[in-house]
Order: sequence, then structure tokens, then C-alpha cells
Amino acid sequence: MKNPETAVTTKKKNRSRAGETWHRLKKNKGAMLGLAIIILLVLIALYTSIFWDYNTMIVKVNIPERVQPPSPVHPFGTDDMGRDVLIRTLYGTRYSLIIGFGATAIGLIIGVLLGAVAGYFGGIYEDIIMRATDIFASIPAILMGMVIVCVLGASLPNLLIAVGITAVPAFTRITRSMVLTIRNQEYIEAAKCIGTPNLKIIITEVIPNSLSPIIVVASSRIGSCTIQAAGLSFLGFGVPAPAPEWGAMISLSRNYIRTAPWMTLFPSLFIIIMVLAFNILGDGLRDALDPKLKR
Repeated sequence: MKNPETAVTTKKKNRSRAGETWHRLKKNKGAMLGLAIIILLVLIALYTSIFWDYNTMIVKVNIPERVQPPSPVHPFGTDDMGRDVLIRTLYGTRYSLIIGFGATAIGLIIGVLLGAVAGYFGGIYEDIIMRATDIFASIPAILMGMVIVCVLGASLPNLLIAVGITAVPAFTRITRSMVLTIRNQEYIEAAKCIGTPNLKIIITEVIPNSLSPIIVVASSRIGSCTIQAAGLSFLGFGVPAPAPEWGAMISLSRNYIRTAPWMTLFPSLFIIIMVLAFNILGDGLRDALDPKLKR
């Protein structure tokens, strides 16, 4: 019979890097809770339209039922136009997830490429990219987003661009720091010696071996992008009305915060829950990917 300890050790050795990361992540209850909340929000975003029609339940005004408190008929109450706050909040999940994932993807793609080029080539390339990054990072994200939306116009794609560009400096810096630690590794030097083009080395060797901290930053950045987009929508620079984006819903209901607090409360709670879920998942990924914590 095999020794149980030997069997466990063999099983552990046979796991891939992704498998080992998932095994460690499953042990983190907070991270799994965050992942469960994110999955639930994704399901809400995907299937809300099956139960409620957008044009009928979201856009249509129902004055006789305006500003009603939470009740069995309207669990989250109604807004100043008689629309059900629960349905609008659930529909708003779709906009917030699109903005969070889309803006993070834009910032990640641009930032990782710039950071990889800066760290790999160094010299004047690094100076130009990092000084430009410092300039962009010195501008408040909300202010930069407002300027971009003013130039491009208020719409969902333009909001994605505005929020995504403000995420570029964070990804550029973390990628550059990782590339600086691996650009002189033996496998990079071997690729150079056999004549592999620099661009191919960056894409196939440098970036894949720098992904661990980038994944952690990306998971946490989704929450930051959600808050930033909600802030822009609150100020009138986000998704145009009557789209039920959470920040826009809070903005439209701010005049009723004392007489009808439910109009502001529930969209705010959903923002808090989504951001918290991504943050604790990011913390769990950081612990799972940290080589110092491996047994």
C-alpha cells in the first residue's frame, strides 16, 4: 500500500500552476465568498431581461405609483417616476459589470504592453513611457474621465474609454517592475541567442511570466473602475438617462434622500457589494499566487 503522505505529495506535484493556485484559493473562505457574489451578479446581469422587459419596466413612467416605499409589490420601492427600484437596480448590474470588466481590459492591454516595452528595452523607451505615465497618474482619475467624456460625448463606449485610460498607469508600473526582474533570466537570453524577434519574446515569454501580480491588480481594479464610473455618472458624465446605471440612479434620487432614502440606498448597497467582492477576491488571488506562501 502507498503511504498516504507520499500520495498527497505526488498529487500536489502533478498539479499545474493554475491547479495549484485554484487549490490554494479554495481554502480562502473570503475569496470564495467574493467569487460567489461575483458569479451571482453575473447571473443577474445575464438573466434579468428574461423576467422583465427593459422598455416596459425600466423606461416607462408610472406617475400614480411614484415615490412609494418598499412593499411586497415593490420590494425596493419606486422612484420619482414610478419605476420599480428593484428592477432598475438589477438591470444596473449589467452596466456596472460591462464598465468594470471593459474598462479594466482597456487599461490592462495598453498598460501591460507599455510596461513590457519600458521594462524590456529600457533606455529612452523607458524614460518616455514612464514619464508619460507619471504625468497621467498625477491627474485625478475623475477629472481626466470628465475631460475625455466631454471631448468624446456621453455614452457607454466613451465611458469605457475614459475609465480605461485612467487605469493604464497602474498596469504600466506593475508590468514594468515585473519585467525588470525577469528580462535577464536565462530563458530570455536563450531566446535572444537563437534570433527570436524582440516583439515575440515580449509576447510569448516576458508577459506570460509577469501575469501573477497583473491578475491581482486587475481583479482589484475592476472595483475601482466601477466606483469611478458611478462617480462620473453621478456627475452627469456617464451613461445617458434613462439607462439604470447605479451612479446615475443615485444622482437622480439625491433630491429625495431624506423623504425617500430607498431610492439612493439600494443602488449604493449594490456598488458596495460589488466592489467588496472584487477586492476580497483580489486579496485571495494575491495570497494564492504569492510563492512565499507555498508550503
